[in-house]
Amino acid sequence: MPRVLLIEDDPSVREGVELGLRRRGHEVRTAATGEAGLAAMAEFRPDLLLLDLMLPGMNGVQVCRQVRDHSQLPIIMLTARGDDFDVVIGLEAGADDYIVKPARPEVIEARIRAVLRRLDDSPGRPAVVVHGDLTVDRVGLTVTKAGRPLALAPSELKLLLHLSAAPEQVFSRQQLLEHVWGHSFHADARLVDACVARLRGKIEDEVGSPRYVQTLRGFGYRFGPL
Repeated sequence: MPRVLLIEDDPSVREGVELGLRRRGHEVRTAATGEAGLAAMAEFRPDLLLLDLMLPGMNGVQVCRQVRDHSQLPIIMLTARGDDFDVVIGLEAGADDYIVKPARPEVIEARIRAVLRRLDDSPGRPAVVVHGDLTVDRVGLTVTKAGRPLALAPSELKLLLHLSAAPEQVFSRQQLLEHVWGHSFHADARLVDACVARLRGKIEDEVGSPRYVQTLRGFGYRFGPL
């Protein structure tokens, strides 16, 4: 089972989430502040970070950005408010998903599994595909641009794998939410838009005129023609 680091300052929420995760077989380490959580990462080496947005001192967005500076660890934000500003700023900082508190243990578990799930590539699909100066290794789960390795967060990599598997096919935001994030109902399309923006910033030469991840207004996204 994945090892989870939980950074949450509210004792009741922290204890409740920790108990729910342990009952499902996870090894869990907790921290009450961003600083303590960052210190625990090196020792605990988690598989996933559950990160409260509103922390005292170093807040969740600052922690997320610091983690992203040196790690592609999957990150799920916890937010009590879920308003537009909180959600968008957390996603733009590099979070892979978010959960609005309070959340039932089975919901948290489902989100963890969805973030960690690798795309199921169909048999016969080439292991390594070259699109212009972009090379996607679907087995090794690595991406290079002009020979330079790119550090993609899990959601960014999953999105690129899914789009590039069917060049020129248009996917709606809801389809991408289902295939990439595993959210079937009442999901937030901002997850897709924020992830697309981050991915473009890493793979495109000109973000304003994307060659690879293209928008079809009113329909969704596609991987550009080869």
